[in-house]
Amino acid sequence: MDLATVTGHRLARGRDDLALAPGETLLAGGTWLFSEPQPEVTGLVDLTTLGWPDWEELPGVLRIGATCTVERVLAAPWGPAAALVRSCADSFLMSFKVQHVATVGGNLALALPAAAMVSLTAGLGGSAVVWTPDGGSREQPVVDFVTGAGTTTLAPGEVVRAVDVPTAALSLPTAFRRASLTPLGRASAVVVGCGDRITITASTSRPVVLDLDDLDAGLAAVDCWYDDPHGPAEWRAHVTGVLAREVLAELAS
Repeated sequence: MDLATVTGHRLARGRDDLALAPGETLLAGGTWLFSEPQPEVTGLVDLTTLGWPDWEELPGVLRIGATCTVERVLAAPWGPAAALVRSCADSFLMSFKVQHVATVGGNLALALPAAAMVSLTAGLGGSAVVWTPDGGSREQPVVDFVTGAGTTTLAPGEVVRAVDVPTAALSLPTAFRRASLTPLGRASAVVVGCGDRITITASTSRPVVLDLDDLDAGLAAVDCWYDDPHGPAEWRAHVTGVLAREVLAELAS
């Protein structure tokens, strides 16, 4: 979709370029930005020119750059977790053209309940690395970074720089389950198991880590079941329980 109100486009080369003027917004993949009218947007600041690596193997973590596309994230050195990465990437049912452009950082910042990269990074215990406008940075677990459907803890002037995934999580046993109302529909419930951790997304407005000591109590304590055209809250809660028990059994085996 053409953004008819946009009259300016800047290429970001450093942190100083990320200070937005009134009407400006950040541009990475732009798959959502260009999907619907944005009448309040008059300028774009392109993050892809910052030269962030798609991924870096740092001490204790695999860092995925915010401008890494969903397509390229599949090629990162995930080791035994590669199959889980593919399952999460495909759970949103993005076309290959969207996966070619959509970015990890944009996926997190948009915070859709069924966001593929939220499911992946929350499930693996990842943390969002956020640049702050004072020149510093902060880290926050993805399960806390996403606070609701379309909401995060990002403050004005903050920018998602990367997601750090613990290297130790990549060698743990994993399991994945997904459900939707139709065979080719957007995910209505996603359950990711990793080691002794089970995380649910898509069926809830934010990621939730279940209590494995008492799965039934953990499910009963969930207070953010999501309700939209892709599934009513009561159905999502039931299906998520079924999938969570399957994941628990698979991890135990």
